[in-house]
Amino acid sequence: MNTITEKMQPELSLANLRQARANSKRLGRHTTEVLEEDFSLTAYEALEQLGRLFHYPVKDMQDLNACIPDFDSLSFTDVSRRECMILRDKEGNHMAVFCDPFEAELQEWAEAVCGRSFTWHLVHPTDFAAYLARYEENMRAMDSIISSSATTTGESGRVDDLSLKGISEDTNPVVKLVHSTLYDALKGGVSDIHVESHATGLKIKYRVDGVLISAGDVAGIEVAEQVISRIKVMSELDITERRTPQDGRFKVNSQGHEIDFRVSIMPSSFGEDAVLRILDRRNLSNEMEGLRLERLGFDEESMARFRQLSNEPYGMVLVTGPTGSGKTTTLYAAISEINNGEDKIITIEDPVEYQLPGILQIPVNEKKGLTFARGLRSILRHDPDKIMVGEIRDPETAQIAVQSALTGHLVFTTVHANNVFDVIGRFTHMGVDPYSLVSALNGVLAQRLVRMSCIHCAEPSVPSAELLKSSGIEHDTLHEYKFMAGRGCGLCRGTGFKGRKAIAEMLHMNDEIRELIVAKEPIRRIKEAARRNGTRYLRESALVLVKKGETTLQEINRVTFVA
Repeated sequence: MNTITEKMQPELSLANLRQARANSKRLGRHTTEVLEEDFSLTAYEALEQLGRLFHYPVKDMQDLNACIPDFDSLSFTDVSRRECMILRDKEGNHMAVFCDPFEAELQEWAEAVCGRSFTWHLVHPTDFAAYLARYEENMRAMDSIISSSATTTGESGRVDDLSLKGISEDTNPVVKLVHSTLYDALKGGVSDIHVESHATGLKIKYRVDGVLISAGDVAGIEVAEQVISRIKVMSELDITERRTPQDGRFKVNSQGHEIDFRVSIMPSSFGEDAVLRILDRRNLSNEMEGLRLERLGFDEESMARFRQLSNEPYGMVLVTGPTGSGKTTTLYAAISEINNGEDKIITIEDPVEYQLPGILQIPVNEKKGLTFARGLRSILRHDPDKIMVGEIRDPETAQIAVQSALTGHLVFTTVHANNVFDVIGRFTHMGVDPYSLVSALNGVLAQRLVRMSCIHCAEPSVPSAELLKSSGIEHDTLHEYKFMAGRGCGLCRGTGFKGRKAIAEMLHMNDEIRELIVAKEPIRRIKEAARRNGTRYLRESALVLVKKGETTLQEINRVTFVA
């Protein structure tokens, strides 16, 4: 287990423990949690003291994640009821973990059931629950598959006949597995579910805070095919077509409201893979209420400069970055701030992800012929003051957007590029005249989302010399940094990260930069002029977060280039 930072803390006595035990029984809570409150201890301080007094080694979330649960030794039902579990480490060695050191008979029971003895380790109840939750729904569904395999042999095609209407009532084990995965993902704040086929079954992964984490494995090629078929049925896709990509969507009811899922099916070497994008519109709408740039985490200087661009009477404001970097959310925040009811604001998007009051939002429908370009032409006849174009994808849309900005409209839009300077090349490749572009363009914001270290388990961390060198950190500047890293706990699913912040790179256009672009000067000279005009690069914004101890070098190396 990682060493907990030393600090002054009260030493517990046996009398303290007896009192805490009595209070825990009276309150119906874990003794560890009572100790935390009564003695102002952190979760791991209370756990360490209990382990020291009862002579048990302790395990944290990071230790748990390095092991695999052995539900063959103790069933999932028993594990849930008794709060003890048998684990297997990478070397195949078995150990036991439990939450309450006062329950000595628990060890006797577990070892009697398993027919062998174990080394026992103490874990925090929150970590135990979080670790078990990763396997809970899948294990229950897989138990159903195993128990009913004898009666369903040869009937795997039955899943093809199921309809979306009977989702909640259906007892088919494969349907249970799919629904349990959806439920777990919604509960965990997941943005995408990846269902990947491999040689022996399926691997399920969740995208949390922009990074994929493993959620579990499902053994059996037949079960894997049935799971993909079930997703196709829910999405109204062709279950017989397995050689070409397919896209669809479906809805489910959860806690009284509808949640949309966008589905992409892709053929692979071992069958098919599926990616499900979760669009919880109610949560998104709640998040949009009162949304301002401060909530996205931008630094004060970048916010001030971007707000200035957003309040110009006309011109084009561009936000750029890779998929999933928060471009649309940033534009919505800007539009929400300037939406005072005095201007006609119209958006065209694919799809409309957030509902904004008082704004006309138009969804792209390419099957019906409503493309970005055609929709934008129609918007210009609808007397708009400000326009948002979800994304510039083609030369026609780019030309119309630039012309709209030149004819008195304020145009917000996004384009895929790596930084603010690459945007110029993107428009050039789409055939936009450089003079028209720089005349229309007010400024460009490039952004990334950086994961923040979990505040519940973050502790001081000393980067290795190799990491410092690869990150471009000079030894004589180390005093400027407050290196912190999350150890991994139940609240962050053992990742050490919870939540994200946006970092920005701003290019505010001025006459010097416009002249350099029109003259097709080298990018080096444009960067020098931008620096004189106050541009701060993405890497510099990311390093500020490391200096504050809010994220790690590994994380900023993941999303930004080392200068």
